[in-house]
Amino acid sequence: MNERHAYIKGTGHFAPEPILTNEDLAKIVDTNDEWITSRTGIKQRHIAPDDMANSDMSFEAARRAMDDAGWKPEDVQALIIGTVTPDFIFPNTAALVADRLGLGKIPCYDFEAGCTGFIYGLIQAKAFIESGMMERIIVIGTDKLSAITNYEDRNTCVLFGDGSGAACIGSEGPGGLLGGIHWGSDGSLGHLLDQPAGGTRNPITHEAIDQKKNTIHMAGGEIMKSAVRAMRDSALKALDEEGLTYKDVNLLISHQANVRIIESTARVLRLDWKDVYVNIDRYGNTSSASIPIAMDEALHNGTIKPGFTVVLAAFGAGLTWGGIVVRWSDES
Repeated sequence: MNERHAYIKGTGHFAPEPILTNEDLAKIVDTNDEWITSRTGIKQRHIAPDDMANSDMSFEAARRAMDDAGWKPEDVQALIIGTVTPDFIFPNTAALVADRLGLGKIPCYDFEAGCTGFIYGLIQAKAFIESGMMERIIVIGTDKLSAITNYEDRNTCVLFGDGSGAACIGSEGPGGLLGGIHWGSDGSLGHLLDQPAGGTRNPITHEAIDQKKNTIHMAGGEIMKSAVRAMRDSALKALDEEGLTYKDVNLLISHQANVRIIESTARVLRLDWKDVYVNIDRYGNTSSASIPIAMDEALHNGTIKPGFTVVLAAFGAGLTWGGIVVRWSDES
């Protein structure tokens, strides 16, 4: 029996308008462009209008990924979404997106892994395909973080943007072969990055809203330490599973959380800056959408070339983390 593999067959992303610049933020909170840029590397972020939901962004990203892969609706056997900002608690956003795409009555579900969502999704798709359960799956990482951002808190509101990224994962090459993986979590650190109210532990109340407990809360310094360590370990362990080392890496695409975190991660992995993809200056932190947006850009602007070994690494609320090695075929 031949060994089965999973490949990235097509990618797509969507970033909504308007664009919120650092200068725009300076008009609503005590900050300025120099302060934001020096600490985060961010110059602007895309913000979805009030009438644009998560599923609207996801639909567009998935449609573009299907076009890129040459897939028709009847080709898709499942659709999964990593997000912390679904349209509704239920029904799940994935089912709504699949319906708009005309995919039929296929399995669809959302899952919550914070900013690691897209990596978790790729690992799940890889497992489904390698097991023989499915042949073609769409994975989406997507978030409308502006909906849960406190624009009175300059330490967090400068960071986040909205967007969606998608990948079509199939059982036949050529494409981006999904290789070695590493993923994990540590709930004891969950308090470092959370949305305190809105679930069954602390339901939404007028008092919770008044105290902004329905928005993102983050312990920035502790998060940075945990993030660098988690992405380093995820990348190295995924490479080791693939029988590779940092010397074999042509490109690192890490979660675009903060340019300092990206720089520190590259440094501990002993990678040259030219071998790291960065677009945080134009998008900000788009949570689970950040890696698929960056990967789609890198593929279509020629940064990722045939024969490249690419490492994807992320960390997120949970805390969660994950890494995966993608080896791009020499075939065009």
